Amino acid sequence: MKTASVQTVCECQARLGAELDEQQLALRGWARCRHEQHAKAAPVTHMKGGGGNFQLGWACPCCGRNTLRSFHASALVYEAAPEAPRLDPEG
Repeated sequence: MKTASVQTVCECQARLGAELDEQQLALRGWARCRHEQHAKAAPVTHMKGGGGNFQLGWACPCCGRNTLRSFHASALVYEAAPEAPRLDPEG
């Protein structure tokens, strides 16, 4: 399966990321909090948009905010499934 990755920054400056399938549906999300080395799981939800746009919403595990970002489907680059960042098993 081919996947694409997107990244953005939360208001708390955590780096948020998601792995998407070819229908722009989120397969998994992660966050890397400021001053931490390990990524944490971050729930992510896909919301339809119009005109080639779609939105992703994350529940940031670093600050608790719900972060909504818009993306354009034509900007995605699909590749064979990349290795996602390792998640910190301690949460």
